[in-house]
Amino acid sequence: MPQPPDHATACLVLQDGTVFWGRGIGSTGTTVGELCFNTSMTGYQEILTDPSYTGQIITFTFPHVGNTGINTEDIESRSFAAAGMIIRNDITSPSNWRATQSLQSWLIENNKMAICDIDTRRLTQILRDKGAQNGVIHHFANGRPDIDTLQDILSGAPNMKGCDLAKSVTTPKPYEWSKSGEHHVVVIDYGVKHNILRMLENMGGRLTVVPCTTSAQDILKMSPDGVFLSNGPGDPAATAEYALPIIQNLTKSGMPVFGICLGHQLLARSFGAETIKLEYGHRGANHPVKNLETGHVEITSQNHGFVVISESLPDDVVETHVSLFDGSNEGLRHKTLPVFSVQHHPEASPGPQDAHYVFDEFFKTMRDIKRQPDAA
Repeated sequence: MPQPPDHATACLVLQDGTVFWGRGIGSTGTTVGELCFNTSMTGYQEILTDPSYTGQIITFTFPHVGNTGINTEDIESRSFAAAGMIIRNDITSPSNWRATQSLQSWLIENNKMAICDIDTRRLTQILRDKGAQNGVIHHFANGRPDIDTLQDILSGAPNMKGCDLAKSVTTPKPYEWSKSGEHHVVVIDYGVKHNILRMLENMGGRLTVVPCTTSAQDILKMSPDGVFLSNGPGDPAATAEYALPIIQNLTKSGMPVFGICLGHQLLARSFGAETIKLEYGHRGANHPVKNLETGHVEITSQNHGFVVISESLPDDVVETHVSLFDGSNEGLRHKTLPVFSVQHHPEASPGPQDAHYVFDEFFKTMRDIKRQPDAA
């Protein structure tokens, strides 16, 4: 069994047997999850609290993490979502007027394990070349880790493919995010980010957030002007087992429907399209996406491990956006129904406002339908 160097207080073990030694940060203990990498230079707090990262350990390729500290306004969910964190350098001391605590104290407060002082470039190359795989962080502080035991933990860890995680992060019961607004929007919560809710509210939405298993009948009883399908974690094929009948009944009713990320993938599957798992996913804040309807290129924020197969889209669904990195699908629109979606995260504002127009389109669709003579 490999022995840790003198400075090591933590290790990272990969499913392929690779072992990294480093220094533990955050809480002591062990955490397991799918390893992924994010190339963003900012936004670590938003990333770590994004429910779409449930069950994943995030490798930040940017070396300086912690310099903006933690504040109470930029948290994207009710809890710390990611399974763990990997960074190159030790946590930087906070230097920002908005900070209320350090990243280190926040990790301990949330009982999260992390590791630093490892070669994140090498780790990212392994994930790029071999594809996504599970890993385990063990912050031992004192004593020596049992690598064989950690590998046993890895062997029993679930694979993200075929895993439904939306039920683990959805709201347990409906709630009102905002009680005033011109348009009543029902948000199906597969793991919704708070900034999406803020964007919908700022656009004039009166928001009711419901669990992901809420029936179409119950949603329509709420008399919404539109329905939003949120982002979320896990395999869309697994979530689709209960989500598709709900979405299909909503779209057949003529209800305006708008989806982001997992919501986009589920909407595509509801029309008969297929999704597959990417080798290592799209995660970062500088991904160029081409709008095929306007010809414009948008700088987008992305966080997804699964993607819609463009060739599987039916004839009545149009591909509206594609990634300029690999040509993969980034958006769709139905030809006759008031339904559309995007794969990327327009609310994250990396452009900064390149993709905000999709929210405008959603609200314009609701207004246009309200103006129709036979509108309820």
